[in-house]
Amino acid sequence: MRFLRGLLVPLLAICIAGAATAGTGSDEFVVSFIDSGIQFNPIFSYTATEAQIYTAIYEGLVGYDPLTMEPVPGVAERWDISSDGRTYTFHLRRTARYWNGDSVTADDFRRTWLRLIDPEADAAYNFLFDIIKGVREYRTGANPDPQSVGLRAPDPHTFEVELRTRASHFVRILAHHAFVPVHSSVRDVRDWSGLREIPGNGPYRIVERGEGVILLERNRHYWDARNVSIPRMRFLLFADDDETVTRRFNDGEIDWVTGGMSLMEVDNPRHIVVNPLFATTYYFMRSDREPFSDPRVRRALALLVPWETVRDPEIQFIPSSVLVPSIPYYPPMEGITTRDRDEALALLEEAGYRQGVRIPTITIHIPRGTESTRVAEIMKKAWEEALHVSVDIVSTPYPDYFESLRDSDFTVGTVSWIGDFADPLTFLQMWISDSNVNDAGFSDSRYDDLLDEAMGQAGITRYETLARAEEILLQTGTVMPVSHSPAINLIDLQGVDGWYPNPLDMHPVKYLKFTDRAPAPGVIRFRY
Repeated sequence: MRFLRGLLVPLLAICIAGAATAGTGSDEFVVSFIDSGIQFNPIFSYTATEAQIYTAIYEGLVGYDPLTMEPVPGVAERWDISSDGRTYTFHLRRTARYWNGDSVTADDFRRTWLRLIDPEADAAYNFLFDIIKGVREYRTGANPDPQSVGLRAPDPHTFEVELRTRASHFVRILAHHAFVPVHSSVRDVRDWSGLREIPGNGPYRIVERGEGVILLERNRHYWDARNVSIPRMRFLLFADDDETVTRRFNDGEIDWVTGGMSLMEVDNPRHIVVNPLFATTYYFMRSDREPFSDPRVRRALALLVPWETVRDPEIQFIPSSVLVPSIPYYPPMEGITTRDRDEALALLEEAGYRQGVRIPTITIHIPRGTESTRVAEIMKKAWEEALHVSVDIVSTPYPDYFESLRDSDFTVGTVSWIGDFADPLTFLQMWISDSNVNDAGFSDSRYDDLLDEAMGQAGITRYETLARAEEILLQTGTVMPVSHSPAINLIDLQGVDGWYPNPLDMHPVKYLKFTDRAPAPGVIRFRY
């Protein structure tokens, strides 16, 4: 996934659960999100906020188990795997429906996936489909024939997917929103902002969209509607209004705050839920233009940064020099951890840029915020003091920052990346040469070959191959990790069932329900 999040506030402790303040018996559940420019077309979506919202309005072949994040049957009630592990046959529910009552068919999946990997679509997550036979050749334009892609719909309720090679992670990635079906009436429409109704197939349907608010009600055509407890959802979108969001949570007007809160203003600290997140905040260096296309130059610049200051444990939740968060059996890695002026200057001289002479102005492009500004200023000072270079810092307000990365002329950028599934590939596949989310423009045939090699491997051997690929990113200064981020939410876990802290910070809303506990004294539920 996956998916990007705004800056997360480091905490020193993990606080889970507390006394109930949620409104017992309410028929509406209110969630607040940081406004990240929501678009409702899953083919072209990008952010973690969109991914969470889509758990309400779309459903793929599989979904997330709310506790374990393992894949569970969705539109597909079951699936078979061929003896060679390369062909998956998904058996779709005959009761799967869109909001308008139309059946969800195998051909809907086939045509939606082909639309997403169409080279003209330029969809962000098209690289996730590369494990499927013929996808990479089709999405890069090497083979324009859609029939060459390993997708077949022999009948309306049978969907066959043929892989390039055996892949133990395949079903896990299908929970990502890029794999949901899109109704034929809107499949070829890119901009959905003017649509009166969007025929999704999830547990809820959108009934109203306004400035900063999305109203949803239970989808009566959803195959599992009888197990969707809460009749209505209200999603609120806020930008830079942390105090208002926190006050409304304290007053019982918001049930769950996903981000953009003022933790110091929370009345009951036990409603602050903090847990480890499968996520990394990192800086990256553009490598698609001279002189930064030279790995010696990138490594030299990375070696001049005082990383002990950037990764100060008093500031960072989990300081880290590696991109992939800790996973059992994944080889221990180490990126650039210390400043080495001598090696840096030697590398620059070898590359023909003695003491930085002739290196053009370095532009550090960051989202507006205290922490990103702090790190950018450390980098600027380190490079200007050690070299004959000029460094500019450009900041863009969130959420416009992420879109601006594709269009801006910059040298260094930063991202907080949340994994879409618990596998190193979710942090590594995005850096292949033809990935649409490779904002660094990184291209290394050794790296691409290692990712391809890992596709056909399993277990520890696969992890070792992926770790060798990560090492290339780290040691060339392409990716400069800072920390592994926590997930921070405001929610009363004694007032709400079906919400569980998890490392992907994904919470499928179909499982949510209010408990029978009474509100705390003095709390009055108020909706508007």
